[in-house]
Amino acid sequence: MRSARVNDFSSIEPTADEICRQVERILTSEEFHAPKRGRNFLEFVVNETLAGRSDFLKAFTIANVVFGREASFDPQNDPVVRIEAGRIRKALERYYLVAGQRDNVVITVPKGGYVPHFEYARAAQAPAEPVEISKDPRNVEHEDQGHSLEESRPRGWIARLGLGTVVAVVLALLLLALTFALSWRDVPIAALPTAHLEPRVVVDFFADGNPADDGSDIARGLRDDIIGQLAQFDDIIVVADPLRDEHVAAAAYLLQGNVQIDGSRLRAAARLVRQADGAVIWANNFDGDLRDQNKLVIQGDVARKIADAIAQPYGVIFQTDKDMIAPPAQTEDRRAHECTLAYSSYRQTMTAQSHSATRECLQRATQRFPDNAVSWALLSMIYLDEIRYRHRLGTSSSSQPLALASAAVERAVSLAPGNPHVLQAQMLVSFFRGDIDDALKAGTAAYAADPDDVEVAGEYGLRLALSGKWQSGCELLSIALNKGVGTRGYYENGLALCALMKGDIEEAEKWSRRSDVDHNVLHRLLLLSILGAAGKTDEAILERDWLNIHAPALMTNIRQEVALRLQRPEDQERFLNGLRASGLVIPPLPAQ
Repeated sequence: MRSARVNDFSSIEPTADEICRQVERILTSEEFHAPKRGRNFLEFVVNETLAGRSDFLKAFTIANVVFGREASFDPQNDPVVRIEAGRIRKALERYYLVAGQRDNVVITVPKGGYVPHFEYARAAQAPAEPVEISKDPRNVEHEDQGHSLEESRPRGWIARLGLGTVVAVVLALLLLALTFALSWRDVPIAALPTAHLEPRVVVDFFADGNPADDGSDIARGLRDDIIGQLAQFDDIIVVADPLRDEHVAAAAYLLQGNVQIDGSRLRAAARLVRQADGAVIWANNFDGDLRDQNKLVIQGDVARKIADAIAQPYGVIFQTDKDMIAPPAQTEDRRAHECTLAYSSYRQTMTAQSHSATRECLQRATQRFPDNAVSWALLSMIYLDEIRYRHRLGTSSSSQPLALASAAVERAVSLAPGNPHVLQAQMLVSFFRGDIDDALKAGTAAYAADPDDVEVAGEYGLRLALSGKWQSGCELLSIALNKGVGTRGYYENGLALCALMKGDIEEAEKWSRRSDVDHNVLHRLLLLSILGAAGKTDEAILERDWLNIHAPALMTNIRQEVALRLQRPEDQERFLNGLRASGLVIPPLPAQ
């Protein structure tokens, strides 16, 4: 049994028995969404910690014992443990948000390691058994403002005056001091920012078509699942109490919906309303069959689709017409948020004009607010696009963009080394710089930090695939595509490349024709390689002629463009062999 000790969260830690009961409660809950190996992971790290072996909870040990990896397992090249740990953190967060709100014991797996942490919830009563506490003032636990009066009784002069009186006096003094300070600086109190930077979304109660059936239960459950999904996004604020008028009035968006059941058929309808003008900016229906799937599975799937559609970086909230948004005050966060919106819009259009405008916005933001890590990360990717998409953006062939991207991402990493979007930028810059090991390490960390971010998952999957880890990389690309967000044709092109490398030419052509070949010459080059491999000479000639006319610079530099992306020589040759079969003459490799 673990010995009790004083901590800053509650009086003592839970006992081993309480922890074991809590683990059992979590694992048997339908609201704990984790696969079998994730559940095994949680049980293992908890049991090892209770047994006093937490020092041995390393990636190698977990991979061998839990996931059955061989003794040759290399945690740097196989991110399975870090990825599963990230998923378990998300699953635990969701459980405590949805089903475990009243649980007495809280179990977490802090980032940076695999050792679980156990503590009592703030409202939980500590065990009645006596605990000896040192009289050293450093060990005296302070009163927790979150406790009720019954849980933490005020003593001394607080008790004599009354806690309410003390709080009122303290607030009055703070307000007086703030007013004096502002008046001294001739800054009016009204100038203080009162609105939150992040968009606020109120999740309204979902209506049910027939209260006599299961619709009401599903409507409530779906709403809870949506709140849990949306709460995982850092860029929005989720309001779960629509009955508070001040919450609704301050929110930018209102999410409404209803659930209808007709026999075994279930339909959930959802719409997002912009509060400023009452416009419905997004709406969709989601169907399910209760004969094929459990209602909890349907609820979870629909909730994820709704959350991804509205709150992902390319979601509808960040694609709303920016003319409808009031010009923000020029504070650091607001300026950065404005540029984030511009970047999201640019990723959808990928035009030279939007690239230039976004680059200028981010340059101004980083100059004025040099400590904003996300702005630096986005700026590094804007610079990098001048290499990645130079044939589409019309930028010249130069080493300067890569140098600028490297400097920008180094600044971002120095400010926020654990931010998923900073790590994503670090991955991309390292990849195009040729530092593949560093790129994959950064990608693994980014995905482990936020496995629900579709853009991070998709980019990481593509980097894994292009580095020769086709199976794991293509799986992530498929997941990203199924989320239904992101730049049009981007993931489809990645899956076309996956199919080509697997030798499934028919599947490769299917995915390639779904990609954005009309606006991306590299996508069209992949289609040409696929047509050559398929022996479709006539169609290949048409694509080859189009590329010669519209992308002459690419056609004279094919080998270098392919080598910039495909890292293994055998993968490069498979791609180039398709182009040779289409009739293109590819110059041989220069003599070493």
